[in-house]
Amino acid sequence: MRHQNTVFYDLLKRVPWDAFTKLAAAHGVDARVRRLPTKTQFIALLFATLSGASSLRDLVNGLLSHGERLYHLGARRVRRSTLADANAQRSPEVFAGILQLLMQQADSKLRRAIADTTLLIDATSLPLNMRSARWARFSAKLCGAKLHIIYDAAAERPIYAAISAARINDITAAKEMPIVPGATYVFDLGYYDYAWWAELDRLQCRIVTRIKSNTPLQIIERLPLPADSSIISDCIGFLPQRQAKNRRNPLDHAVREVRVRTESGKVLRILCNDLDAAAQEIADLYKQRWQIELFFRWVKQTLKITRFLGVSENAVRIQIAVALIAYLLLRITHAAHRLQLTPTEFARLVRINLMHRRRIDQLLEPTIAPDQHPQQGQLQWNLT
Repeated sequence: MRHQNTVFYDLLKRVPWDAFTKLAAAHGVDARVRRLPTKTQFIALLFATLSGASSLRDLVNGLLSHGERLYHLGARRVRRSTLADANAQRSPEVFAGILQLLMQQADSKLRRAIADTTLLIDATSLPLNMRSARWARFSAKLCGAKLHIIYDAAAERPIYAAISAARINDITAAKEMPIVPGATYVFDLGYYDYAWWAELDRLQCRIVTRIKSNTPLQIIERLPLPADSSIISDCIGFLPQRQAKNRRNPLDHAVREVRVRTESGKVLRILCNDLDAAAQEIADLYKQRWQIELFFRWVKQTLKITRFLGVSENAVRIQIAVALIAYLLLRITHAAHRLQLTPTEFARLVRINLMHRRRIDQLLEPTIAPDQHPQQGQLQWNLT
């Protein structure tokens, strides 16, 4: 019988292993390591993410049950205490580097002119228990981390990720993000900073965001409204010349304000520095922000990053990086095989068949039980 690799093996083939080896050497993570090289650590954590393991014990037992296949994955046996120590002490830079490389990989069909690129910025909170208080304390009784993301709306994948303690303001993290000149950036009230807006404007980026209900706008022109639309006003004006503590507002030229009434009746004040675009286009751009909310929900629910296998900052950073790598591997594989499945359905199918010897493009096909004849109707389906 022709040898067939596991579904997990096919996913791992998409990892840039040459770069992984170079990163491991550059950061010295495997120096004097005998039992658990970083590659095995990575494979184990990726297995935990894709299989839904909720603890180190589940992870180790799951790998142990497939021990004969670890060799073909390029991994070794994993001990719980050794893995816990590696997660707590080993540098997360190797995992962050692989994540960055995968985020940079884009299919040629997804590459667009910068002017057509819409990037969504947001952050999500990840609750932690009090054992992480040393680095992630948020209040007297709460601890948490934040995942800051720049999300390419058209490609449906993150292009930048950063992790911080939950007490770090969103705008503080945003000021460290790389900016693509000429792109469209969409973000919410967590990034309310005139100086940062002015920097985006200086780089010829289009800004689409919300302004606070109590922010005055000196209106100089009212524009006609589209018929049969949820847009209730469209005007051009100037933001206040002074900020808090009497600082001068660096965004001193005219901006656009489009007011939209949502289905719930709430009125949104949307600000844009594009004075020529149609009001409906601006409203539609802001509506795209929902995509990054769906991304956060998908990652939390499907890849289970609300449960952490360690409490140290190192362990949390590594696990989040591996979860995002898993997301990208699933997206890249799903797109490559052009399966008629939603991303969620594909992820569930991979989880069910992770260590089965099947081709990914045949996961929806029935398999015949090895001790049965096909005419007896003994078919095992991989998805119901």
